[in-house]
Amino acid sequence: MMLLAAPNALAEKADKEKPTYIEANRMSADDARRMSVFEGSVVLTKGTAQVLADRIVVRQDAEGFQFATATGKPVRFRQKGDPKPDRPAVWTEGEALRLEIDERNEKIELFERARVKRDQDEVRGEYIFLDQRTDYFSASSGRDTARDAATPAAESRVRAVIQPKFKPEAPEPPSAAPAPAAPAAPPPGPR
Repeated sequence: MMLLAAPNALAEKADKEKPTYIEANRMSADDARRMSVFEGSVVLTKGTAQVLADRIVVRQDAEGFQFATATGKPVRFRQKGDPKPDRPAVWTEGEALRLEIDERNEKIELFERARVKRDQDEVRGEYIFLDQRTDYFSASSGRDTARDAATPAAESRVRAVIQPKFKPEAPEPPSAAPAPAAPAAPPPGPR
């Protein structure tokens, strides 16, 4: 049931070829460690993907792949998926207190009070994992309810709302209208 991503790609394929734009109130960079820290109303945009956070740390590996850790109350993200032959592109939106993006492996992880919504489907949990390469999606409560008596069981469970997917029915061809009835012959009269 948690494989909601299977029918739709998670991210637009062209996004990974786009530059990353970041706006923030403050920024510091450590070139030796290939790391930048952005703080204060941070907005990260890459193609159709957008992340809104209080703080984002971006690291870059030797090959140029970026890894971002975003924190906030909450962090929010949004990204458009690729269209499929039988359906239009859909948006994936999510939020959590911490979000980790691994550009190299095309993975997104949401931690603490996580929520992901795609089209009309929604999943909530303490941890949500999205693999954009394989369209794999999973969620967990992140807690052992037997050990965590302080958290009510209902709050520590994964919750999902999966809407029915109906294919539009082909319209029925108009039925042939019956031929108009021939006018009744006049009654025989005197000749």
